[in-house]
Amino acid sequence: MIVNVMEHHVVEAYERLKAIVADFEDSPEHREDVVVYALNRLPPKYVVTHEGKAVTEAALDAPQHRTAIEVQVIEALRQVARVPRSKRRHSQGGG
Repeated sequence: MIVNVMEHHVVEAYERLKAIVADFEDSPEHREDVVVYALNRLPPKYVVTHEGKAVTEAALDAPQHRTAIEVQVIEALRQVARVPRSKRRHSQGGG
């Protein structure tokens, strides 16, 4: 099975950091928006084998990668707090 290991790290960062953005409302929709926003700005790390996953996980735990992930997640949290999906729908005439 093909797995993007970056997704796991983004979700972990989301769980750690979601409380630091004052206006962010934690909901399933907003969680998805934050994760997708961050993943679209980070390089994917696809693996197939357990060995590949272990090596990639270790690399992503390095301080420089962890910081890059956290920066993107914080930016995503701020963006979603600023313009949540519900506001985007209403301003676009949707539902």
